[in-house]
Formats: sequence, C-alpha cells, structure tokens
Amino acid sequence: MALPRLGGAPAVWNSAMLVYQALLLGGYAYAHALGRLSLRRQAIIHLALLALAGLTLPIALADLSPPSAGWEPLWVPLLFLLTIGPVFFVVSAQAPLIQRWYGADPAAGDPYWLYAASNLGSFGGLIAYPLLIEPNFRLAEQSVAWSLGYGALVMLVALAAAARWAAPAPAETVGGAEGREPIGWRRIALWLALAAVPSGLMLSTTTHLTTDIVAMPLLWVIPLGLYLLSFVFAFKDRSHTAQVCTRIAPLVVFLAGGMAMLSRGIDAVSTGLAALILLFVAAVALHRRLYLDRPEPGRLTLFYLVMSAGGALGGLFTALIAPVVFDWVWEHPLLILAVAALLPVSPWFNWLDRLGISPAYRRAAVLAVLLAVFVLAGFLYQLVIDKNVAAVLALMVVISWLGVLLFRHRAAFVVALLALLLGRGGYETVHTSLEGARERSFFGIYVVRGEEMDGLRGLTHGTTLHGLQFNDRKRELQPTSYYVPRSGVGLALTNSEQIVGSGARVGIVGLGVGTLACYRKPDERFDFFEIDPVVASFSRDGPFTFLRKCAPGAAMHFGDARLKLEEMPRGSFDILVIDAFSSDSIPIHLVTREAFAIYRRAMAPDGLLLVHISNRYIDLRPMIAGLAAATGMQARLR
Repeated sequence: MALPRLGGAPAVWNSAMLVYQALLLGGYAYAHALGRLSLRRQAIIHLALLALAGLTLPIALADLSPPSAGWEPLWVPLLFLLTIGPVFFVVSAQAPLIQRWYGADPAAGDPYWLYAASNLGSFGGLIAYPLLIEPNFRLAEQSVAWSLGYGALVMLVALAAAARWAAPAPAETVGGAEGREPIGWRRIALWLALAAVPSGLMLSTTTHLTTDIVAMPLLWVIPLGLYLLSFVFAFKDRSHTAQVCTRIAPLVVFLAGGMAMLSRGIDAVSTGLAALILLFVAAVALHRRLYLDRPEPGRLTLFYLVMSAGGALGGLFTALIAPVVFDWVWEHPLLILAVAALLPVSPWFNWLDRLGISPAYRRAAVLAVLLAVFVLAGFLYQLVIDKNVAAVLALMVVISWLGVLLFRHRAAFVVALLALLLGRGGYETVHTSLEGARERSFFGIYVVRGEEMDGLRGLTHGTTLHGLQFNDRKRELQPTSYYVPRSGVGLALTNSEQIVGSGARVGIVGLGVGTLACYRKPDERFDFFEIDPVVASFSRDGPFTFLRKCAPGAAMHFGDARLKLEEMPRGSFDILVIDAFSSDSIPIHLVTREAFAIYRRAMAPDGLLLVHISNRYIDLRPMIAGLAAATGMQARLR
C-alpha cells in the first residue's frame, strides 16, 4: 500500500520495521503491566482493547500530506504508526500474555518454548505474503481477509481466557511471587544488548542486501525471516542448531563479517549471501545466550519487556539515527563488532595450554598473535588494491583462524576483527568519509568521485556509477556513460523531431547528474521527476553542470514518480524516460502493470516510453516486454 508514496528504497522497509519494534515494546510494556492483575481482569481488559482496536479496520493508509525534504525518516514511521498502530499494539502483546496465561496452570511447566512457536508462526506469515498473498489478491481483498483473521484471533483469545478463568492470582502461579529472583541492572543491560544487536544487524543487512540486486519486498523479507527463525532455534531447551551456530560463530564473524566495510567493486551476490549467513548465525548465538539467561516464569513479562526494548533500540539506531549521523552504512560494521563483543565464549581449544605457555607469558603470546593479524591485514589491503582475488580469500582464511585463537580474549578478538575489516576495503571507505566526498540521505548513499577518473567526475549511488561529466570545458556538456548519443535514450532524444514532431514534451524520471538535460532543443519542454532532493543538489549548485547549463528552466517535481505522474494532466508528455535507480536496482513498484498504466495515461497516444533496465544480476527484458504487451505498446530493445 505504501510503496507508491515512498519510493523503493530499503529505508522504507527499515522504517516499517522501526514502527513494528516500537509498537512491540509498547505491547510488551502493556502485557507486563497487565500481568499484575488477576487473569480474569487481564482477559476482560485485553478483549476490550482488541475490540476497540478492531474499529480501525479494515486497514487503509492514513491520509498524510507528503513530507518536506529531509523529514522522510520521521514521516514514514508516522504513516505506518497511524495506519496500523492500534491493532498492531494490541496484537503485539499476545506472545507474553498467552505465555503467562499458559503458565498459570501449575502443571504447565516452562512456557518459554511458546515464544519459539510464536516466531515460527510469524515466519510462516511473512513468507506466505510475497509468495502467496501479494501476487494473488488485490490490496482491498487482503485488507478484508486480514480483518477476518483478526476477528478469528479475538475469538481464540476469548477461548484461551475461558480455559484459565479460574486460575490463581499472579502471586500463586508457577515461579512464585514477583520479585523472588533478583535481577540487577547489569543483567538487564546484557539482555538489552543481546536483543538490540541482532535487531539492528537485521536492518543493516537488509540495506546491504538490497543495494544492488533489486529493492523489492521478496528480498526484504529474507533478513527478517532469518531473524525470526533465530528465535525458533534459540528458544528451545535442546537445540542442536543453536549449539552449532554458537560454536561456529567466531569463524563466521571473521569470514563473512570481514567484508562489511567494502564500499565498491564487490560481487553483491556473494557478499549478500555471506551477510545473510552471518546474520542467522550471529542472531541464533546471541538469542541463545539470551534464552539461557532467562529468569523464572514469574518474571517472564519483565524479560520480554527488556528484550523488546533492546529490539527497539537496535531498530532506532539503524533506521533513524544512523542515516542522519553517518555518511555511509557505518552501522553495519559497528554492529558486527558488537556481535564479536557479545558472543558466548566457547573456545574451540586452549592453544595456550597445548603450547605449554606459562601464565606469565600468555598476554605476550596473545599480543603476538594480534600483531600478526595487523601485519597480515596490511598485506591484505595491498592484495585488495592489486585485485588478486585468490590471494585475498586465502589470506582472509589465515587471518580468520588467527582471530579464532583470540576468541577467549574478548578485547583482542574484537580488535583483530577491526584490523581485518580495515584491510578488506575499510581503509578506502574511511578515507572517502574523511575526504567529505560522500553524502547520505533517506534514499541512498552518494559519492562524488573525480581525482582517479582521468579527466572525469562521477556520481556513485551505493556501489553503482550513476553518471559522468568531463572536467574539460570543451567537452563539459557532452553526454557520457549510459546516455551517449548512440544509446537508446540518446538516439530517441536526438531524433525527437522525427519521432514525435517539434516542440516535444519530455518527462524524465530519475535525475542522476542531469546528463539527459543536454539533449533538450530550444523549443522543447523538459520535466524531471526526482524523489531525493539531495540528488538535485548535485546538479543545481553542485559539481555537475548539465542541468544548469542545458535546461535551467526545466520543471523539477519532487516525490515518488508514480504519484507525481498521476497528478499530471492526461497526455502531458510525448516522450517519457524511466531512469530511476536505487544503486543498481529499479524500485520494483515503478515496473508493474499499474505503473505502466500510469505512464500510458501521462503520455500522448502515440508517445514513446524509454525504460532503463540495466542490472548486474536480473534480466528485466521479459518483464518489460510483458508489461508493454499488457498495456498495448510495442517493445524494442537497444
């Protein structure tokens, strides 16, 4: 529902997740407060709130005016909060409440396994949405079906309450009176950290994964699905998967996490797969440590309250604070270092004992291994520059094994991982930030490069080049990169008079560095559609002059192109260019049947639609051909 308003950036999903975690915290706080009452009163209050929240159904987007530039990180969560807030708040209390009601029977035993069942259900619903529900049901049908499911949930809660109607008061339930088990601030701080780091890592992995492949919900759900599955394996009494993940976590953190500071020139598929493996293993290991430190059932709701507060803190840091504070996705390597600092200590073998090193020399031995890591990381940096892939991988394995030797020594283990991060691309990433050549917005990360491009300056979004301009004044306005005169868009705009006649009206979705502005003829009208004002600043008063010198009077429409084109009068453009990208991926809501119908409406009856479909990993040609046929157009590929 929301994507056409917000664009296809992964930050939209992260904002939705932030609302989810904040409402979860509110729901768990409500469940904790409710747990002080008798079960009958709990049931009456909870069922009443379920009924009140149900008055906001069926689900429909809140009517909010578009955000001002720069306010998207706050506006997007507000939209989700107003749209789904009441029902999600009351539903989020289900897990701790039902577990508490279950544990009200003295014969019930430990209720914590129900949290694994809860997350398994969440995982099932999450995977079912993009695979079954979204492709087969219209949004209105989905909203009605969800409302019916909500009604069924209320009935099941009423039945569960009836089954425990005569349960004893909270002080008499399993686990004894509240407060019997002392819980100090150090333990609560540990619970917060163990919950916050996997939560933040899940969101930073989402950004990491979807930068270059395609920004679509089918990919966005993968990190969240793995995060939910980690609870399923961690919150079990005997879990071989949790034991294995905890055991291999130190090596995985080095091998997979060691690539987290690469900022360009990477294979997104392999690094994305490594990031997903790291997320799952780290989340299982940290959540397992959290589970093993759980309190007695009498403190169950406090435990879940602190855990949800940790999850919300992780989401707040990654989705709201990091995009404002950092110029790059620094949150990702920082969270990986935090994982290294929090992993449960289970060294594979005690090498100091096996080598017979006396206690007096053990610190020196650890420092010697750490020094070796730094020396090898320096060699690794040189190999990365030389692009010797085989040698880089081999040296990463050696450094990772040395890192495992340091696992029992927590500070040395974290410092060794930092050395590997710097050697495997981190030095260049840090250098770019120190230069001030990078800028970050809600919609992406941009770098203006010039000194190493042999007479050119370029704009990079994520890891993908989005435009070049010559520094030479004589060639300054010459179209380059994807937009040279022999490209499809170059041929079309050069020959616009032969194709659509004189005085062509041209709409361009996606500004980039503004290269296409220099195809404008004196009698032609150009309109640009751009979702990110930061991109426009590079052309209006920044290093790129195509727009300023070739089309200074061009209209600029800020916001999502689908919505802005819908607002335009029918037949506004003779030529419409779709060139919107998030790094290397087209926002998926711009290449749907609905989007193409909007384009058709905005174009003249015999107009020309140009769609830029280059992608490193996905062949978009069949989809574009199908969309053209579905909307009564003929498709040609250049």
